[in-house]
Parts: sequence; C-alpha cells; structure tokens
Amino acid sequence: MMPWATLTVFVPTFMLVSLTPGMCMTLAMVLGMTQGVKRTLWMMMGELAGVGLVAAAAGAGVAALMLRQPELFALFKWVGGAYLGYLGVMMWRSRGRMAIPSDLDMAPVGRLQLALQGFVTAVANPKGWAFFMVLLPPFLDASRPLPAQLGVLIGLILCIEFLSMLVYATGGQTLRKLLGERDNVRLLNRIAGALMVGVGVWLALG
Repeated sequence: MMPWATLTVFVPTFMLVSLTPGMCMTLAMVLGMTQGVKRTLWMMMGELAGVGLVAAAAGAGVAALMLRQPELFALFKWVGGAYLGYLGVMMWRSRGRMAIPSDLDMAPVGRLQLALQGFVTAVANPKGWAFFMVLLPPFLDASRPLPAQLGVLIGLILCIEFLSMLVYATGGQTLRKLLGERDNVRLLNRIAGALMVGVGVWLALG
C-alpha cells in the first residue's frame, strides 16, 4: 500500500496535468462534438490502453529505451498525424463519416477505428513517454515492491484521465447542441475539422 501522503500529492498533480488541453483532450472534444459522448467512449478505451502502456513502460524503465528509437516514433507520429489531419480536412469540407450531416443525425464511426485513434494518439507521442519518465519516479519508493506501486499509480492515472476526457467530450457534445441548428452545422464541422487538423499537426511535429 502506498503512503497516503504520496497519494495526496500525486492525485492533484496529475489531475492538473490531465485537465490541461492536449492532443487526447482535444480529440475527445472533437469526437464528443461529432460522435456524441457514448461513441467517444470507444476512443477513450483505446487512449487509456495507450496511456496505461506508456505509464507502465516508463515506470519499468522501458521508456528510456524507447526514446532512443527516434525512427519508431517518427513513423508513428507521421502516419498517425497524417491520418488525423486527413479526417480533419474531410470534416472541414463536411464530408466523410466523421462529419456532422445537415440533419444532425449521428454518422457513426466504427468502434475499432475510434479505439485505434485513441491508442495511436497516446502511444505515438514521445512527449507522453518523456512526461511519465519524469512524473513517476519521484512517487516510487525503492524500498517497496515496484509492481504494487505502479499498479496503484497507473490505476489512478487511468481514472483521472478518463474523467478528464469525459469532461472534454461532454463539452464537445454541448457545443454541438448549441451550434447544431441547421444553419450552423457547416460552422460546427469547420470547428471540429480545424481542431482535428491541429491534433494531427501536433502529433506529427511534437
């Protein structure tokens, strides 16, 4: 069991970091806007799997090795960024399955596609790997079993990350309702498309 004092510092620290706008939070907002909160949960599942993998690797020291493989990250970054950018352009033009149609009926995207978007966005970001390498070690006690400590911290990370994405996805869905009148659907698609292109560029160049 981790010391209570450690948790009282770790939870607010990661909560502040998680709620800060970033690639995954922006993606959650865009999908909440275009797909609704319920379907965005599939993206969240993929993103949480990616975050859990990165956090576990960082805690186990594997992240240092991964960061020495820039070619691997470059491939993930550019492929993932290009794909998200393509989706953004299609949304801007009110085309594609992720664009909001004029009648405001949901244009459902496949669950696997949504989950893959979340996973790639989380895993392909080298800043995420570097962040966990810096964040986790100060909260780990070398005199205690590492797996148990990592399990507790990663569990907290995933819970906080999920709640943060839920906040952003709900905000996106609310924005959809506010701008969802027929005359504003094109504007809504352009906002969502611009944000998605931004995420793609962020991922590719970050």
